Amino acid sequence: MIPRPRVSVPAALRIRRAARWVRAGGVVAYPTEAVFGIGCLPGDDAAVTRVLRIKRRSWRKGMLIVGASLEQIDRWAMLERSPMLDEILASWPGPHTWVVPARPHTSKWLTGGRHTIAVRCTAHPIAAELCRQAGSALVSTSANPSGQPPLVRAADVRRKLGRILDDVLPGPLGGEAAPTRIRDGLTGRVLRA
Repeated sequence: MIPRPRVSVPAALRIRRAARWVRAGGVVAYPTEAVFGIGCLPGDDAAVTRVLRIKRRSWRKGMLIVGASLEQIDRWAMLERSPMLDEILASWPGPHTWVVPARPHTSKWLTGGRHTIAVRCTAHPIAAELCRQAGSALVSTSANPSGQPPLVRAADVRRKLGRILDDVLPGPLGGEAAPTRIRDGLTGRVLRA
């Protein structure tokens, strides 16, 4: 079982509000391991396309799914098909993203039209609690238009994206110096250092 770090009462109230937005089809920003992310429910195509518009990102690049538990990730990814399953599980929860076979029902908006999907079981207490409160894994992509530097402060997210997001969840980042490393779950090859 994954340990649940505690969050303060004010943070818990803000997380609850952000989770309500997510469940209602909204797009929110939240702190992750290294940068602020924006996300929504992976099964809500309208919300996913909204994230893509905010990012100015092609759907063909695919999206990352972040969850608070293996059960949340399992809805979108077939971890059991990865020959690196033991290494994947040993790296979670934590700042490790893996590209693994996608479940057949997983939308092309998430996979980029491929048969794989990028997934991470996060240890970040706010991101994980947001997933738990939303009752789902979330799409997670850096809070910035493509080609621009990722945002690392809630105030910057509010200033640059606040009027086009439903909520900005403040909080500290997880202490990583750069966005999470991405590895291929079939070969172990590093796709993003």
